[in-house]
Amino acid sequence: MINQERIVQELMELVQIDSAPGQERLLADALKQKLVALGLDVIEDNAGAAIGGNAGNIIARLPGTLKDAPTVAFAAHMDRVTPGLGIKPQIRDGAIYSDGTTILAADDVAGIVQMLEAVRALAEQKIEHGDIELLFTISEEAGLQGAKNLDRSLIKANAAYFLDGGGDVGTIIPSAPAQRKITVKVNGIPAHAGIEPEKGISAIVVAADAITHMNLGRIDEETTCNIGTIKGGIATNIVPAEVTLLCEVRSRNEAKLAKQVDHMVGEFEAAAKRFGVTADITVDESYPAMNLSEDDQAVQLVVEAVKALGLSPVLVPTGGGSDANILVGKGLPSVILGIGMEKVHSTQEFIAIKQLVAGAELVVAIVQQAAKA
Repeated sequence: MINQERIVQELMELVQIDSAPGQERLLADALKQKLVALGLDVIEDNAGAAIGGNAGNIIARLPGTLKDAPTVAFAAHMDRVTPGLGIKPQIRDGAIYSDGTTILAADDVAGIVQMLEAVRALAEQKIEHGDIELLFTISEEAGLQGAKNLDRSLIKANAAYFLDGGGDVGTIIPSAPAQRKITVKVNGIPAHAGIEPEKGISAIVVAADAITHMNLGRIDEETTCNIGTIKGGIATNIVPAEVTLLCEVRSRNEAKLAKQVDHMVGEFEAAAKRFGVTADITVDESYPAMNLSEDDQAVQLVVEAVKALGLSPVLVPTGGGSDANILVGKGLPSVILGIGMEKVHSTQEFIAIKQLVAGAELVVAIVQQAAKA
């Protein structure tokens, strides 16, 4: 059903089109041309303008051949991490790699071409289906900005499947954590470090005291936290007047998330009080959790699709966030699918050709299962 040579060549073509968060224009234009040629109705929203980028999210709709079948949506993102420019793909040992100087950008070009090839297969095999929506987002790798600025009303589907997960095809990810970002600025008291250090209060020492009282790293099977950056001080001969820390907390459990945030904020406040200084603390929501149960209709549909391909469904949670979190927060049940990409975000990234093909087969199978619903 899937044309292996065609999907491989399309992946190799598209990874060579430079793209980056906020700089997806060339890839967006190439995709729009392909989608129109396939007979889809295509629009581009203004999310790019909202974030200062040069392209918006692309939403494409393929009218169904079955009037009463539910609409189903598939999604992938157009941007990629660095080093992601000037990619030179190579085939060896049944897989596609870069030349080792860049990433491959299977994350997420593999998802893109699996969606495109599935649409071709539906037409060539004359498979009956309901309406299909394809969403291609921008700036996923830079804080899910495309999804955050997507108008939910543009997606009519009852469920969305994000082709952006690790693991072999058949891996189903129905749950992912919420994330909170904590920004802390500790305000110390400056002084000359060589002449009168006792007149100063080091903001770095205050921050260090707070950190020593914290539970960090993996808190439990659902919750993690990290202090990612610490910046402060201007010279070795000055007791540092301020230090800024950027932290995160993630959990698939909202109560645990709140508890860990409160714990970290409380320790920063307590340390500042012990030293007689202040700390300015802000907590921001990065994205909400997605927690679909195994019994959810959207999950069961893909479970049946995986079985129809003769594969064994593997349901696993993830500790990462994605566009799916944002769409769940906007009221669209969403599931992340493993698409076979390996060692993503590294110059060793690759995807086995059989996994690339299987991912496109799964998209077709999901469409067929939805048509039966």
